[in-house]
Amino acid sequence: MNKKILIVEDEFVVANALRLTLEQAGYMVSGIASSAEEADQLLQIQRPDLVLLDIQLNGKRSGIDLAAKLNEDDIAFIYLSANSSQKILEEAKATDPYGFLVKPFREKDMLVTLDIALYRQRNALEFRLQQEVLLQKHLADIGDEISDAKQKLLKVAQAIRVFIPFDIVVAGSRPANATQFTDYGYLRIGYDEYQYIRENELMTIAGLSSSSLSAILQDNYQAIGTRGYEEISDEHTVFTPLQKIWLNSFKMSSSLMFSVITRNGTMVDYSFYSRERNVYKQKHAAVLKLFRKCLTNVTDKMKLSGTKPITNSVAPGAEPNLREFKGIIGKHPLLLAALDLATQVAPYNTSVLILGESGTGKEKIAHAIHDLSSRKNGPFIEVNCGAIPPTLIESELFGHEKGAFTGATEKRKGRFEQAEGGTVFLDEIGELPLEMQVKLLRVLQEKEINYVGSNTPKKVDVRIVAATNRNLEKEVADGNFRLDLYYRLNVFPITLPPLRERKSDILDLSTFFAHKFCNSFQKEFNGISASMIDAMLAYEWPGNIRELENVLERSVILNSGNSELELKQHLTGATPKQPGNAVIETLEDVKNSQRQTEKAYLISILKKTEGRIRGNNGAAELLNLKPTTLESRIAKLGITKEDYSGS
Repeated sequence: MNKKILIVEDEFVVANALRLTLEQAGYMVSGIASSAEEADQLLQIQRPDLVLLDIQLNGKRSGIDLAAKLNEDDIAFIYLSANSSQKILEEAKATDPYGFLVKPFREKDMLVTLDIALYRQRNALEFRLQQEVLLQKHLADIGDEISDAKQKLLKVAQAIRVFIPFDIVVAGSRPANATQFTDYGYLRIGYDEYQYIRENELMTIAGLSSSSLSAILQDNYQAIGTRGYEEISDEHTVFTPLQKIWLNSFKMSSSLMFSVITRNGTMVDYSFYSRERNVYKQKHAAVLKLFRKCLTNVTDKMKLSGTKPITNSVAPGAEPNLREFKGIIGKHPLLLAALDLATQVAPYNTSVLILGESGTGKEKIAHAIHDLSSRKNGPFIEVNCGAIPPTLIESELFGHEKGAFTGATEKRKGRFEQAEGGTVFLDEIGELPLEMQVKLLRVLQEKEINYVGSNTPKKVDVRIVAATNRNLEKEVADGNFRLDLYYRLNVFPITLPPLRERKSDILDLSTFFAHKFCNSFQKEFNGISASMIDAMLAYEWPGNIRELENVLERSVILNSGNSELELKQHLTGATPKQPGNAVIETLEDVKNSQRQTEKAYLISILKKTEGRIRGNNGAAELLNLKPTTLESRIAKLGITKEDYSGS
């Protein structure tokens, strides 16, 4: 069946030329629109397989505005633009197009871009279907398990986070009266680390008394009414009083609400909250609708309205479980989102493009994808494309025959053949010469290589993971990187945040590196001085984690081993702490959103056990932690006996 293409282009001559070219190439043009409004009408009549979309259109809405609707309807689109400026490229990239053509373009370029876009669309659809089947099975298994409501909610959260990102997930039945508190949830504090939050924990963290919570429940009972909802928060959202407590206590910025009705008629609300703004889209609500039956089945077996709270307040597995991500330290939502994507794509042979500045940990993510895949027992071969001379790179990648060039005294395997059955990691792919980009594209398409000096192709079974610190859209616009190769590699992009955007991880990273170097140099670790911590939190870290590691190594080398680590070098660009400065806001986020939340939570548990850590019904047992681990956390958070005694 011919693929149907909708053309949205306000210049008739250009649109008609596109139509003729497409029809000659075997495509079917379902229509031509000169405005977003006209395109809306055509989309209602017939759904195309792909849309060629001009950015500048007649009418009030641009192509970028129309792209939002196409994304909601899951229709692939390729931008057409006469403007290749960086600003336009960035705005276009934010809408996740399947391709980008800069006018004037050759007929061949358009057909290649269409082929790539349809290839990506097909792969994305297959990948999503695989993930949906897996999620459906997970939800069915969770429903069949013999476990309490608390454990089922945790497993639902872990299964669904692949599709729906969250920092907190909360479930609660509609109460039968205004005195019932039915909400309970999980706060995500690490990759696979969660804190269980129930009534007492929420009161402690929010600073609520029993009387104030009762008043909130009364107001909430009157506010929620009887309707169910599927709602993504925006500036017009009216939250219930209890929802406001969850949002404000944990400094959340966006939410997705969803209701299911169990067999006995109980309505149960699921609320997903994120610290990031505008996280939730219609596609997230669509996932919940798709799995409503499975989610309802699991909820049926939770028996939320009658469940007695369980005293074990931290989920099993609450100790950080980062075996899959060796050496990756941090709990910032942007980092966790990247780790989730790596986990999601790892089982498949899909090509992955890891984007991020130098020093953000791209190689570690590539290793993790390999270790989590079925190729984990095969080789992991790393190639730094910027470190190999252009005259040798083809031989390095694909191998050469004896006598192929001066100095080729024997036949030699290249990196791709060495990686047979495993993964090739092409670091700094943006440095690859254009002539080699053509040959790499063939490997991606045909899964075969040619030795230098040979015309006989050789099949290879490798997975390609690439990484770059360059802006490849700009490189494409400047003619330095092939568009077809970019979109072949960009089937599944993962972006790693720079350290300046995840400053809440600096303390953990610094402690990790300090211990590492103190052990290496056989020195005692006596902590990091407050002045050094302040300076590190104020700095922008252009060299990212690699630069932070170097700073800690230097501080340990110059430390006597008898005192706290001090900053032994000037951090260019560090800014002093001032009221209202954005750095202070970040520092408050570090201390309040993470440390103080955990501190208040642990204090609430210690109050329950009257300060007892070890033994039966001690805090360590309730938290499912080793006593030594809990004692270390208590000391790290500065919790004293006065904090939990006498109340």
